[in-house]
Amino acid sequence: MKRVVYYGIEDIRVEDAPVPEPGPGEVVVKNKVTLTCGTDCKMFMRGYRYQTPHLIGHEASGDVVAVGEGVTKFKVGDRVVAHNTAPCHKCYWCKKGQHSMCADLPSNLGAYGEYQLIPKNIVEETMFKLPDDMDYKQAALTEPLSCAVYGISNVEIELGDTVVVNGCGPIGLMFIRLAYLRGARVIACDMQPNRLSLAAKLGAAETINIEEQDQIQAVRDLTEDSRGVDVAIEAAGLPAVWETAFRQVRAGGQVLCFGGTKKDTTVNIDCTRMHYEQITIKGVFHTTPIHVNAAFELLKMGAIKAEDFVEHEYPIEETEAAIREHAAGKVIKNCIVY
Repeated sequence: MKRVVYYGIEDIRVEDAPVPEPGPGEVVVKNKVTLTCGTDCKMFMRGYRYQTPHLIGHEASGDVVAVGEGVTKFKVGDRVVAHNTAPCHKCYWCKKGQHSMCADLPSNLGAYGEYQLIPKNIVEETMFKLPDDMDYKQAALTEPLSCAVYGISNVEIELGDTVVVNGCGPIGLMFIRLAYLRGARVIACDMQPNRLSLAAKLGAAETINIEEQDQIQAVRDLTEDSRGVDVAIEAAGLPAVWETAFRQVRAGGQVLCFGGTKKDTTVNIDCTRMHYEQITIKGVFHTTPIHVNAAFELLKMGAIKAEDFVEHEYPIEETEAAIREHAAGKVIKNCIVY
């Protein structure tokens, strides 16, 4: 089988490897599609926290080709999607209900590969059979959508609230759609016209090209008396955008910082304003099993559609080109087909 291995910044290689064999409780999936992800782009362009070399990719869907001893939920031939994590339910954080902080939550990388081994804990909790009317690209959106579902569940949005989303990449666009579905008036900020166009299609009432307008004042001016938005969401992974979101929000408002930043970066916050205006800033990472399930249900309902997000198809040998095109903002997502 062919698979992609990450060796360092701007260094990924397509290599041959044996087809994995499942152990007890495990499943082997023959991938049909793999989607590019913002995390893949960050990893490729600036490095990541894991020791190299390692596998890459975590958004895929395909067919079960082998099952290990004890597997009863799935059989050979099932069309499936597997999330990339499942918590241990034993550590301190799991016992506190903070499953995204699980102390034993390794990401099951390797989605850029013709075959992929799915660990027992994922098979048991965060792997799903596809309905007959769901295609593989739609199913492969489960992981990113689950992150947006978890993120938006961590802020209070009431009907008629104004929400700004800073950064209209795949996660930001999903935030826009979810905020709209929760009854919010949504403002979208980005510099790419193609992303802003899709933001409007997904429910953004206002779009702001940040290369043409002041990102902070333009957002505040779209609220009564320029008081600021009820909720500001950061989905770019840049410290400057974290600071921007804080300056867009009203007194008593909420700031959600979802985009992961480069290691050892810091932000400057007006502590006086944060204290006296009672602004809540919340960092949120990854997702949890209940939100993975919710995301899969939303995809079954068609709340998010692959045709809006997945643009170009590439063979596995051209994975680097697919990631580079995504990283440049020319597409929302690309996919590898096998």
